[in-house]
Amino acid sequence: MSMALRLARQCPGVPYPNPWVGCVIVRDGRVVGKGFHQGAGTPHAEVAALLDAGPRAGGADLYVTLEPCCHHGRTPPCTDAILKARVRRVFYAMKDPNLRVAGKGAQRLRRRGLIVSGGFCAPEAAALNEMYLKFQATGLPFVTAKVATSLDGKIATRTGQSKWITDEEARRRARLLRAQHQAVLVGINTVLSDDPHLGPRVPSAQEPWRIVLDSNLRVPLDSQVVKSGKCIAACTTNADAAKKTRLENAGVKVMTFKGRQVPLRTLLKRLAKDEIISIMVEGGGEVLGSFFDHRLVDRVCWFLSPVILGSVQSRVAVAGLGAARLDQACWLRDAKVEKVGNSWLIEGQTPPPRKR
Repeated sequence: MSMALRLARQCPGVPYPNPWVGCVIVRDGRVVGKGFHQGAGTPHAEVAALLDAGPRAGGADLYVTLEPCCHHGRTPPCTDAILKARVRRVFYAMKDPNLRVAGKGAQRLRRRGLIVSGGFCAPEAAALNEMYLKFQATGLPFVTAKVATSLDGKIATRTGQSKWITDEEARRRARLLRAQHQAVLVGINTVLSDDPHLGPRVPSAQEPWRIVLDSNLRVPLDSQVVKSGKCIAACTTNADAAKKTRLENAGVKVMTFKGRQVPLRTLLKRLAKDEIISIMVEGGGEVLGSFFDHRLVDRVCWFLSPVILGSVQSRVAVAGLGAARLDQACWLRDAKVEKVGNSWLIEGQTPPPRKR
């Protein structure tokens, strides 16, 4: 199963909205087939491993990091392929929370006479698929807040200068984080002030969607996010219709919402319906503040640079309403610190939502 988990991570891009899955087939104590899922529409890990094993799969044991699917999606059910190959036993790490599977895959194989067991390396499999699990449990994307600040929590000087607070090595690491997500989200002020690229700039990495919170559609047609060809502008019904048409003609996907501001939770639900289930929010301060205020952040990646900018006029990383009391603050769980370039990267999970 450890080998299957390592295989799952070999997906060249990100498989979302599908999970990371690896599979190993063993016969007479020898590995005869290996496979991993490479993304929506491609063969699932079990099918890839069965193709690799060929006739040697007959009577073999199959190890897979997620319960085999039993429904028709973009591809046929993996349970059918397993049965056709005459596999003898199936071991899986964790049950698939997708309601179309959720125990039905294992049950179907058992009814056909296979020995099926689950729960092997389940914590590791769950950690691998935290974004997929969040999406299946809530219908919302997994949100990572990425921040780069001075020691005193500033993202720019009092005159607005922000390039660069961190060094090239830290910025390279941040681009790798982008490559692990389907989309990068910023506010319109970030686009207007910095004209950011928001791409991973990593060879062979998939280009993420650039999502811009832009209530009045002020995003310039010649901005890098528009030129990327993968831009989503989230606006309100107050936005100019002519500007919307021009942006759409330039290839921008415009999402319109009622109200004076774009409702974040509603936006996330809309993005999830479009199968965008992993988003990295990069700012600015008001945008990050809103995500924290609405408890929509799942993970924090904070680059802390050894510089002090000072001044109450310097822009802060997280604005918004904020916490009135310490017990309302966002205390990170399982936080870890890593030295990256001239900075420290602090990573941690946010607290689970409070029960109402």
